[in-house]
Amino acid sequence: MGLHQYIKGLSDLETLRRAPGAFKYQEHSVAAHSFKVASIAQMLGDIEEQSGNPVNWQRLYEKSLNHDYTERFIGDIKTPVKYATPTLRQMLARVEDSMTENFITGEIPERFQDIYRRRLGEGKDDTLEGRILSVSDKVDLLYEGYGEIEKGNPEHVFMEMYQESLRTIATFRDMPSVQYFISDVLPDMLDSDFVERDQLVAMTREILK
Repeated sequence: MGLHQYIKGLSDLETLRRAPGAFKYQEHSVAAHSFKVASIAQMLGDIEEQSGNPVNWQRLYEKSLNHDYTERFIGDIKTPVKYATPTLRQMLARVEDSMTENFITGEIPERFQDIYRRRLGEGKDDTLEGRILSVSDKVDLLYEGYGEIEKGNPEHVFMEMYQESLRTIATFRDMPSVQYFISDVLPDMLDSDFVERDQLVAMTREILK
């Protein structure tokens, strides 16, 4: 028993599509999302360090790269369904935890099992690295929603995706990296010329005020 199944699972993530069930101009895979989240986390981590907050880079990269690996077991469930009730969310989390543990004990060599329990466990905790992961995940989701809105996608789910992501990001605005994102990145995003721009600008201001 080696790490073959772990490596094989990386290819499985390439075929898993995000936000299933809605028309999209641009598809996004779970694998691509994981790479983008790690890249965004790297950017936010740099800002935190420049602001005097030491970052555990190994922990941050492990959290961001692996945060959705377990979706190979249950797929990417639509956000409105996943968060429909606290009970359902807890049930899904228990199923995911159980399948992850079965995978680790059945496919990962014993000498590496504790390492992969750490890597494949819930990464969004109260550490600085966990908070950066929470923000990075929502920044990528924000951009997925924005990309479809910018292209004129009529599906309302992408406006909801944008709203939900920005609201979550705003809850972390005590972090220097989030302050930078709101003051320096968002204005560039909203400076583009597209049909829904005025509505999106108004919505953004309402959420952030």
